[in-house]
Amino acid sequence: MLSNEDNIRITRVSRGTPMGDVMRRYWQPAALSSELPEPDGAPVRVRLLGEDLIAFRDTNGKVGLVEAYCPHRRAPMFYGRNEDCGLRCVYHGWKFDAEGNCVDLPTEPASSKMKDHIKIGAYPTFEKADIVWAYLGPQENMPPPPDYEWMRAPATHRWVTKTYEECNWLQALEGGLDTAHSSYLHREKLWPGAELRMRDGAPRLEVEKSDFGYSYISHRNSGADGTYVRVYQYVMPYQQMRGGVTKLKERWEVPTLDGHLWVPIDDAQTWSYNFAWGIDHNHPLPRDHMEKIDTTAGRGPDDLIPGTFKPKRNLANDYLIDRQRQKTVSFTGITGLNTQDFALQESMGTQDDGPICDRTQEHLGSSDKAIIAMRNLLLEATREVAAGKQPKGVDPKSHSHIRPFDTLVPPNADWRKEMEYDLRPKW
Repeated sequence: MLSNEDNIRITRVSRGTPMGDVMRRYWQPAALSSELPEPDGAPVRVRLLGEDLIAFRDTNGKVGLVEAYCPHRRAPMFYGRNEDCGLRCVYHGWKFDAEGNCVDLPTEPASSKMKDHIKIGAYPTFEKADIVWAYLGPQENMPPPPDYEWMRAPATHRWVTKTYEECNWLQALEGGLDTAHSSYLHREKLWPGAELRMRDGAPRLEVEKSDFGYSYISHRNSGADGTYVRVYQYVMPYQQMRGGVTKLKERWEVPTLDGHLWVPIDDAQTWSYNFAWGIDHNHPLPRDHMEKIDTTAGRGPDDLIPGTFKPKRNLANDYLIDRQRQKTVSFTGITGLNTQDFALQESMGTQDDGPICDRTQEHLGSSDKAIIAMRNLLLEATREVAAGKQPKGVDPKSHSHIRPFDTLVPPNADWRKEMEYDLRPKW
């Protein structure tokens, strides 16, 4: 369990908090590129790490990310005119470029020098892998952009979506690093990988710390078939990569790996960025198949409230739980793998706990080794940043060479020697 002090220390992310300072040393996913489809298009509201911002794609295609309110009289920039390489506040016409510079001040005389001293808060951005990334931290500590293998895969071999989750980011991340729950919460014969995890509900875990976070390996007894081994990668501060049952081609048309980034909107809300990438250079990811996977997870277009990234099955309607289905088909009676995760993660704790569950009441076991290690890394990161150091994983050299993996290992075999696909990226 965590002390209440440490629980608060690693869950709250607003500016000036210990974890907020850590988060701001990393590049953050701010939006999907598809949310800003065209130059001079409509601005988009962004809330990230407790900050209200506005994203816009300027005339030249560059994405600006600026404060949500005009520095003149605090009018909302969301209603602004996106035109001629800048966003113009419609209250008095003040205009700002993607770097936050004031480029037009029509309410002042032409001779006024005021424009040279007016700026709107703005953050650096770059685009890669269908995502607009932003850096919200000190400029002197800004690291190079991230370089994960899934970001290097071409668009034909990559699939990226996002989903809204109504809970603190750490509750979501902990679910992604908890391999034991998949033997119970997701107990449905949806694909062969799930069946393998159902055979042994008490996995043995190894955690190997690294300069990006850690790798952890789960071992499950599969009887005469040997051992099911799954290698996860935890990349600081909130990314998980997991193996995709690469030997079992009946699940995938091409070998595929996947994972998530659980990005804090604020202390009570999270964006789950979902990514997958194909590791066979000769076979692109089939779009229709990936759409089926999203539907199975409960995050397909028909599963979301129109015009949003919010699931139709949510906390307000008890995720449309079907008690008869729970008795006959699935362990939960809730449709959608991600929906099942959300149902537990969004409902943790009591009403008095607020958005963050009370971890002082936990009783952790051997299957929680990865969660304990992750929390310790986050606590360590808050101390490192407070001491003026950079936390793990900000240097792209630390994570550019990693990938997840899983396989069914024959009895008495060494899984490290039995890998069909090794752990070194090919992109």
